[in-house]
Amino acid sequence: MTRALTSSQALFDVAGKVAVITGASGAFGALAAEVLGAAGAKLVLTAGKASALDAVARRCRDLGAEVETLNKRPTSEAACAMIVAAALARFQRIDILVVASGKNDVAKITEMVPERFLDVMDANVTQSWLIARAVGAQMLAQGEGGKVVLMSSARGLLGHPAGYSAYCASKAAIDGMTRALGCEWGASGITVNAIAPTVFRSALTEWMFGDDERARTVRAGFLARVPKGRLGEPDDLAGPLLFLCSRASDFYTGHTLYADGGYTAG
Repeated sequence: MTRALTSSQALFDVAGKVAVITGASGAFGALAAEVLGAAGAKLVLTAGKASALDAVARRCRDLGAEVETLNKRPTSEAACAMIVAAALARFQRIDILVVASGKNDVAKITEMVPERFLDVMDANVTQSWLIARAVGAQMLAQGEGGKVVLMSSARGLLGHPAGYSAYCASKAAIDGMTRALGCEWGASGITVNAIAPTVFRSALTEWMFGDDERARTVRAGFLARVPKGRLGEPDDLAGPLLFLCSRASDFYTGHTLYADGGYTAG
């Protein structure tokens, strides 16, 4: 017997779901908070920059979302336990984890001391592992599945000539973690996927969208490899995020989804 299709509205519904978002003061974390908050999710927002975190929380509350904030990064087992505890104290459960915390440090490998490399790996890989471990344990205890979204990059697949040895290595590790946890938690109903954008508009990249000679030159070189012929906009990440956080992606796990306008296809 053919099963009736679920309505599209129900497939993408996250209303009432409790979402923990790390790095919520950054470009992708703030976007995730606003997208999920506007869709009716209850938010637990964490970040190291208190003032920026408060600004994101205010915008989400203006959208009608219930919001809990915690000025903390997932830097240790204890910090992650505090994040989980804050979510449970306010909302009694966790349904979604979006790991948007991380960093980049650009330098040629011969000019980068090991401590800088390890700092990038800690921020992007170890901290993602720690918070996935803590929240995953809570989701397993709840026994109702869950959604985990990690932050990768096109640089997890492709190299870069300008000193990205630490960043590329860290994002390749995120892709591997996504596959491993997708397999490990598959039978539990917890899906684990990653979003891998290329350049998209943010405070750090706004200059690339400008009309000065440097911006035009850099943009032209980049766009030569982007079939869509433009840089990314926040909306280009909003749809994939909502998909990965909702029922629509229940049969998808262990995947890295490239939001890159075809950059990695050619």
